[in-house]
Order: sequence, then structure tokens, then C-alpha cells
Amino acid sequence: MTFAELQAKNPNIRLYHVTDPAFAPYGRIIEADTADMVARMEAIPMPESGVRYVPTEESLEKAPLADFIRAELFGDVPAQIGYCWGESNRLNALEWHICNEINLPATDLVLLLALRSELVDNRIDAEKVVGFYVPRGTLIEVYSTSLHYCPCQVEDGGFRCLVGLTKETNTPLRGKPADPLLFARNKWLIAHDENEALIARGAVPGISGENYTVKR
Repeated sequence: MTFAELQAKNPNIRLYHVTDPAFAPYGRIIEADTADMVARMEAIPMPESGVRYVPTEESLEKAPLADFIRAELFGDVPAQIGYCWGESNRLNALEWHICNEINLPATDLVLLLALRSELVDNRIDAEKVVGFYVPRGTLIEVYSTSLHYCPCQVEDGGFRCLVGLTKETNTPLRGKPADPLLFARNKWLIAHDENEALIARGAVPGISGENYTVKR
């Protein structure tokens, strides 16, 4: 599906190509040779259903691009190279970290993003959310000031996306935090008001308005 076709199918979502200047407040594109990393990602089997996230994936950690990500994009501090893949097409929640996040799709996909500065009393209206179409093989950095969540697929068969973060991000907490939004290590999260399954797991409802579905 072309970007123009995707826009036509989703007139209710503000959708931009990641090369559009509208992406600048949320992140940036990084020029790099991604072919080897994409091939490594494509060799990993898809989950049988739903979405799976692995904070660190050995085959990806050994790739030359992983060395570049750790040394140049994380400033030589401990970082992990993991993977999120499966089938998802809804907003459902928004999260943020106290570090930038590196993404590399091995399929075309859409990221639904908002700005942390738009949170008011830990709530945000979905109308603040903007979608960005990221083509396969495009390495991007999503700033820590950007709210984000699971990528949305734009083709049958799901999506594949590399996730680079500082080490131990998204792993289980050691204890019960005082902040109810702290959902995992270095992961603050709010659920859409309609996402009963995530709220049942302890997520705080914080997104009102339409729970966007990316149609393909």
C-alpha cells in the first residue's frame, strides 16, 4: 500500500510521511546502512498471534549496526537492541522513557505519537495524536519527549520493528513504585479509556477520545 492510499483509508487520523517536517518535534531520521539488520529481523519468526516484545535479541545485538547504535546514538552508555513484532493496528496506550528510542522497521508501519508536554494531569485527548508512516529500512530516533506505543501494521501479516533503548528499559520493576504511571523499568504508561485489558493489568487510564485504528 502506498502512503497516499493509507492516507485515503484513514481520513480521521493526521497521517504524515516520516520525511515530512512535521516529524521534527517527535524525532529524526538517521542515515545508515540498514540492509543487514533488516535481514536479521526478517529471519525471526512472527508470533502465532498478537504482539511480542523482546528487550534484547542476540542476533540483533551482534549486528554491526548495533555497535553504531550503542556507540553513536546512545553515547556509549549501556543499551539494548530488541524487537517488537506481530499484529497490531490500534492506539490503545501511550508510553514514554527517560531516554530516546531507536526504531528500525523491517516492514512499512505507522507510529502514533504525541508530545509529553501535551499531557494535562496525566491525561491526553487522542486528537493530539499524530501518525507517521515509516518505510521499511528507515532508521529513526524517537525523542524521550514523544509519547508512543506499539507500531501499527499497514500490510497483512503484521509488522516488525527494532527497538533500541538504554539497558533494562521495559523490564520488570524491582518493587512497587510511588508513581502509578511507572509500569516497568524506565517505562511510564497511560492506557486508552477503552483498553480494559491493559487497565486490568494495572495501567492508569489516561487517553480519551477515539481509540484510533489504522485501516489498511
